Amino acid sequence: MHHELEVLADGDTLARAAADAVVRWAHAAVDADGSFHFAVSGGRSPWAMFAELASRDMPWERTTIYQVDERIAPADDPDRNLAHLRQALADAPATVLPMPVEAADVTLAADEYGGALPPVFHLVHLGIGPDGHTASLVPGDPVLEVTDRPVALTGTVYQGRRRMTLTYPGLARARQLLWLVSGDDKRSPLARLLAGDRSIPAGRVEAGTSLVLADRAAAPPPPY
Repeated sequence: MHHELEVLADGDTLARAAADAVVRWAHAAVDADGSFHFAVSGGRSPWAMFAELASRDMPWERTTIYQVDERIAPADDPDRNLAHLRQALADAPATVLPMPVEAADVTLAADEYGGALPPVFHLVHLGIGPDGHTASLVPGDPVLEVTDRPVALTGTVYQGRRRMTLTYPGLARARQLLWLVSGDDKRSPLARLLAGDRSIPAGRVEAGTSLVLADRAAAPPPPY
């Protein structure tokens, strides 16, 4: 798919630009549909974006936030994306639907979470790893081949944890993708994403439209 790229000077500028874009899309969604369905990945970049959003005119009461992926870990574990998400949201009155990774049967819980998702996400935030992964769609994992459900479990342990993640069909519900990419270790995978390289997991994501915001350290040399 085609990705629009915007290169920002540094992480702070990236966070501000991301917040500007989210506010714009949120108000457009509320005006059109009465609500804003927003799915968020883990990582440092979204938390900086949320810190910026705290001072913006966001329609929080009309916003529902979903998780793109989550580590299977106890509620109080610092590895959990949810803990960082709640901290970043602070007192913002958005509705958060966390992935049920504490369930006794996480396979069933993944199916139930999939059933609770909206038919369309107005916005899905993604990152990209040095190995080309996005969400918890990591190289070589059987979850890359899941085509019959929007949420699934990874088949292997990645960085010490199994994960629950949106699958490619789940990500395809996105009307808009927002990729936040920072750091020179992301330059090679970002170049491959922009080139449409489907050999990396991120390169297989298909959705409505896609905006990539990258800092200068992550941006490949032009032409993009």
